[in-house]
Amino acid sequence: MAETLDPALPPAIQDLADEVLDLAHDREFALATAESCTGGLLAALLTDVQGRGHVFERGFVVYSEDAKCDLLDIARDKVDSCGAVSEEVAVEMALGALRRSRADVALSITGFAGPGDDDDEEGLVHFACARRHGATCHREAHFGPIGRQGVRIEALKVALEMLKMTISTE
Repeated sequence: MAETLDPALPPAIQDLADEVLDLAHDREFALATAESCTGGLLAALLTDVQGRGHVFERGFVVYSEDAKCDLLDIARDKVDSCGAVSEEVAVEMALGALRRSRADVALSITGFAGPGDDDDEEGLVHFACARRHGATCHREAHFGPIGRQGVRIEALKVALEMLKMTISTE
């Protein structure tokens, strides 16, 4: 169970994090994250469970477009042409986190947690989960205008479900 995040997270999210960490431990997988709209919340959760922090290899908080390019080696023209909140960039973020780490599995999250520009859909979030020497999957979620906290909590749930599925797959 998460220690410091316990009062802020629903029990179902904490239980799912425990499952993911136990699976990663059992399979000897190291995990990495590349987060934008969640601002490192997934990394914080994955390092907050006593006795399982060793499965977390590293996390990247890449909130700005420059950070995505600089830290994850994403081509600037990809971000400019597709948009920072897109399937293409989410996939590149996950692959970049694998390239820039020793992790076996990397999960990325990029989206609009709150109101943005007129063209930004509040609650739109793209996820990608990449496995070293394996497949990369993508998921798009439309959480709607449920507030920054609501979007972040829902994003944690999706991210953990994707990690669980990827780690469990042979």
